[in-house]
Amino acid sequence: MSIIRLIHIKVRPDQAAEAERIWKEECAPLMIRQKGCMSEQLLKCADHPGELISYAEWESQADIERYRASPDHKKIRSDALKLPGAQAVTKLYTIVG
Repeated sequence: MSIIRLIHIKVRPDQAAEAERIWKEECAPLMIRQKGCMSEQLLKCADHPGELISYAEWESQADIERYRASPDHKKIRSDALKLPGAQAVTKLYTIVG
């Protein structure tokens, strides 16, 4: 069963376009090339500018742990939080049913 990894990102509303650019150009390409990362999408909140979610589907927890120990993860974390005041919270979910 796959694991859904959500990264909830908050930036100031005036930073939303730059946060999207950073994720699409710098973070997502690194994440999607990881072993076990089946898909990655960036969601933007229609009601609250500056709230984004990285939605990634992974084959296993072992793949996530390998990625979290990689230099690519460190780079993505640094890039995702480079805007002043940016916050990120990661949560794991499994599909029910």
